Amino acid sequence: MRDRTVNAFALPGGFIGVHLGLIAMTASRDELAAVLAHELSHITQRHIAEALAEPVGAIVEAVKSVLERTPPELAADIVDRGIVLTGGGAMLSNMDTVLRQATGLPVSVAEDPLLCVALGTGHAVENIDRLRGVLSTMY
Repeated sequence: MRDRTVNAFALPGGFIGVHLGLIAMTASRDELAAVLAHELSHITQRHIAEALAEPVGAIVEAVKSVLERTPPELAADIVDRGIVLTGGGAMLSNMDTVLRQATGLPVSVAEDPLLCVALGTGHAVENIDRLRGVLSTMY
């Protein structure tokens, strides 16, 4: 679903609007919507891929770093069962393929990546006392 939220501000000379990083100034609100829609229609999959290249690269490097530090008994389970992607990053097109190629491990996407994060967080909160020794922070 497309985000249709446009932050528009009335100025003495017209309207200025910001939507998904695009800025436009027009004489009317309707013209503003038309200009922003036109600009957004020119964004291609290549533009999106270029914009996401650095963050995806950082995710790949983080996964590889964690795998390098994973204890052998857990690493064996990961090799057997693979990596399951969850959360918003799992919803990026071909993220599983990118990680599979980078790690050489089986990678799949959870059935409902956002819901499983919410449910897992809820389980962790319900069992915080039992999990306190397992949960840690990097910072």
